[in-house]
Amino acid sequence: MKKVTFPCLQVKLVPAKKVVSNDYNPNTVAIPEMKLLAHSIEEDGFTQPIVTCYDAERDLWVVVDGFHRYIILTEWFQCPEIPIVEIDKDIRQRMAATVRHNRARGKHTVELMSQLVAGLLRKGWTDLEIANHLGMEGEEVLRLKQQTGFADLFRRREFSNSWEEMDLPQ
Repeated sequence: MKKVTFPCLQVKLVPAKKVVSNDYNPNTVAIPEMKLLAHSIEEDGFTQPIVTCYDAERDLWVVVDGFHRYIILTEWFQCPEIPIVEIDKDIRQRMAATVRHNRARGKHTVELMSQLVAGLLRKGWTDLEIANHLGMEGEEVLRLKQQTGFADLFRRREFSNSWEEMDLPQ
């Protein structure tokens, strides 16, 4: 059996100004997803500490994973302190850890997202509530509803006429 460590149980609250980004993270997040991350933190609280490595020479913690959470806390919410966990790795191991954390998150499939949207609709959420809480555009919610093939998902939706009758010249 391999040994597993639990840095997640060693959370520290540190001054935000003592935490800095790394210079090698290849991950970027678009503005809509940043807004969704801020909404998530607002709704659910801050549930995942920033993964860092302590740099004794500079007396700073360098972000290994959680840079975008760090940005939301420091720039959007202007938190003076942020929760971190430390891992003790050399630069090569930190770079690899950053990529592993980024890539291990998985992706949402259309089929499973469609089922999730259908479930929320059946539990009483409107299209607008789903869009707002999941960071989607209305059109995306509509496409996911269409993906399920269930007509009952459209029962509360208003439809417009797709065409109007007009007299044609003879």
